[in-house]
Amino acid sequence: MNEPLRWGIIGTGGIARRFATDLAQSRTGRLAGVASRSEDKARLFAAEFPGVRAHRSYERLLSDAGIDAVYVATPHSEHLVCTLEAVAAGKHVLCEKPLALNRRDALTMVEAARSQGVLLMEALMYRCHPQAARLVQQVRSGDIGELVLIESSFCDAFPFDPTHRAYNRQLGGGAILDLGIYPASLARLLAGAAAHTAGAEPTRLRGAGRLNPVTAVDEHSAATALFPNGIVAELACGFLVTTDATARIHGTHGWIEVPHPFLPGRVGGAARLIVHHRDASQPEVEILSAAKGLYCLEADAFGDALRAGLTEVPAVPHTDTLGTLALLDAWRAEVGVSYDADTPRV
Repeated sequence: MNEPLRWGIIGTGGIARRFATDLAQSRTGRLAGVASRSEDKARLFAAEFPGVRAHRSYERLLSDAGIDAVYVATPHSEHLVCTLEAVAAGKHVLCEKPLALNRRDALTMVEAARSQGVLLMEALMYRCHPQAARLVQQVRSGDIGELVLIESSFCDAFPFDPTHRAYNRQLGGGAILDLGIYPASLARLLAGAAAHTAGAEPTRLRGAGRLNPVTAVDEHSAATALFPNGIVAELACGFLVTTDATARIHGTHGWIEVPHPFLPGRVGGAARLIVHHRDASQPEVEILSAAKGLYCLEADAFGDALRAGLTEVPAVPHTDTLGTLALLDAWRAEVGVSYDADTPRV
């Protein structure tokens, strides 16, 4: 399939608009349609992108023969149903993170996609920037010695609003799913790189956190995970404060600083890795450039996998998505955060 991939977007929020804007740079696809449960919202969104069809329901977009793939940009609680409906309609799916509220639901989605023979990817755009591949290469090479400690957090102050999805338990709110997925996925990626595998599963995890007294979602928490070979990851996320998001990856011979691990180059472009060797007087600064925005890189990684006839996108394979959600399930259990979806359906 070498024709441009015709994308449809489900949802009209801020992240959907960023994806649509970056998609204009894509070499593999173009935006063809957008859907909202509000016809006015769909039309207003489509008006910003000439030639894009507006659909007044998700079902209408999924029945549009001129759509090959959909980007699911709805609240977390809707990812499962939207993805399963898209897969049943024969559409390839790029679903915003987290793929689901828990590992069990994510596995249902993965199995459905495999059964239908369509491509499914969790949208972790930082994995598609050259920075992620370079970090894996450095850890595997032993450049900083044996990996010992991973420090990673994502805390971004967000005023309490009980109506916003981030604080709404019914919509899958809470910082662990919204922000904690980033440091958790990075820790699994790098612990796996040290073992020359695609990802690693923690053998033990302990966590603590603070729940919002009104909506009972986590608004700040931390976790410590122990991986095989004694690798420790210290993770944190929250809505109460904004912290230095720099990740620090420590080995026996040095360490790597990653100033913007989850927004490399901030909006695409150049990212910096700062490598400190114990026997060097000055750190090495490596510049990793990408000419396009993060969401464009993500869309093209998806498009390239589809053109190659792959069943998964190498940057975010299904095992990685499932492993990270298992870690997040454990983290939420430690903090005391649960959703209705966590109760097994009969």
